[in-house]
Amino acid sequence: MSTTVTKEQVEERITEALVEFGAEPGKINRDAEFEVLDVDSLDLVELAQIAEDEWGVQIKGDDMEGIKTVGQAVDLVASRMS
Repeated sequence: MSTTVTKEQVEERITEALVEFGAEPGKINRDAEFEVLDVDSLDLVELAQIAEDEWGVQIKGDDMEGIKTVGQAVDLVASRMS
């Protein structure tokens, strides 16, 4: 039995993590830039770790370099899961 994780669930978990990192919940949406949310590269490394721990998705530093928005991060994780 495989459990399919939806993009919405990925987005929910990433949003949760960003709030834990100190981002303001009201500012988090797909178009929100990490810079605006005060999310730094260390937080992104943590985000990659969460993706690996929870969904078995391998995300390297290089993968995160071009990622500027919440939506891009969600799409990256979701694309690696399929």
